[in-house]
Amino acid sequence: MRFGISTHLFHDRRLERDHLVQVASYGFEAIELFATRSHFDYRDESAIERLSQWLSETGLVLNSIHAPITDVFGQQGWVATYSNAVTDSAQRRAAVQETEAALQVARRIPFDVAVLHLGTPSSMNTTGDNNRGAAVRSLEDISRAAEPLGVRVAVEVIPNRLSDAGSLATLLESDIDARHVGICLDFGHAHLMGEVADAVETVAEHLIATHVHDNHGRDDEHLIPYLGTIDWSLALVTMQKIGYDGTYMMELAGTGSSAAVLEEARRARQRFERTLTQA
Repeated sequence: MRFGISTHLFHDRRLERDHLVQVASYGFEAIELFATRSHFDYRDESAIERLSQWLSETGLVLNSIHAPITDVFGQQGWVATYSNAVTDSAQRRAAVQETEAALQVARRIPFDVAVLHLGTPSSMNTTGDNNRGAAVRSLEDISRAAEPLGVRVAVEVIPNRLSDAGSLATLLESDIDARHVGICLDFGHAHLMGEVADAVETVAEHLIATHVHDNHGRDDEHLIPYLGTIDWSLALVTMQKIGYDGTYMMELAGTGSSAAVLEEARRARQRFERTLTQA
């Protein structure tokens, strides 16, 4: 069992060495790199080389990369959206190509999992164009690109009709024949759609990654665990019941200074560990 911090915490700025130093200083062992070019330019070999050096210096592991979902992220949010589930073939292929480019980081810095959104959240999809057939074609393309790099693909539970826990489990069991494809359980997203413990049990056979954050059941707030309304005791007992022993990756919003968020995240981790060892 390992605990990590997604660079989602620093998503609205360029990733710097000091960010990783700070994450390591609060006792976390791993990061997930949010692959947005305004945050980290995954097409820049020199940026990848610097990241490799920072990881070596801080002792952090690159556990996973979050596949690109936008080209620029700033104070006003997403500038343009990448969707691999659009029916327009050129737009779909452009989204796939960005993910394939981000996967190439593994040639210099090995990592285990690429976390992938299928389509866009319902709240952001103004066209309603989350097409299942297009999503399956994209996932097939991306999984073929990931396999020779030693990277597993984890499709993420997000609030759209393609990506609730049940739909993803069905997709993997019925439409995709790839042993290196699984599911990333996003606890906050699952909470927006129903009972988290039920989602855990639904994805159990396919679970290879997590995103850990909280909310109040209405908005995707990316709060530190225990600051929203998720029943973490029940969720964690259910995770232990299904035998999950992978990374718990905290994907948190910058609700205060990064130091304050990381300190509260460290305390939440301690509560997780107590629950998981007592269960």
